[in-house]
Amino acid sequence: QVQLVESGGGLVQAGGSLRLSCAASGIVFSNARLDWYRQTPGKQREFVASITSGGSTNYADSVKGRFTISRDNPKNTLYLQMNSLKSEDTAVYYCHTNLALNYWGQGTQVTVSS
Repeated sequence: QVQLVESGGGLVQAGGSLRLSCAASGIVFSNARLDWYRQTPGKQREFVASITSGGSTNYADSVKGRFTISRDNPKNTLYLQMNSLKSEDTAVYYCHTNLALNYWGQGTQVTVSS
């Protein structure tokens, strides 16, 4: 059974930092491409960042230079370091992987106050 559990969200002032974590189980973590998405009320879920099994990364233009995705394979954990946060980064952040089926975590709320 695949499980993705996000943590690390919270309330932060604009310009501040947060680090999100996603603990994975039920998958061969080291082989998986993993992503972060985010969603605000009334909008579609949007791509934030991805990391391949080989460590190659990709970012949405809106977060490039501010966010860093990384993975710790021995710990089966995905991270998203978010710096220079802006009010428009406020959203629920989701961990995602696709293994023939799409798997999502429950999400963690990030609120950036201006």
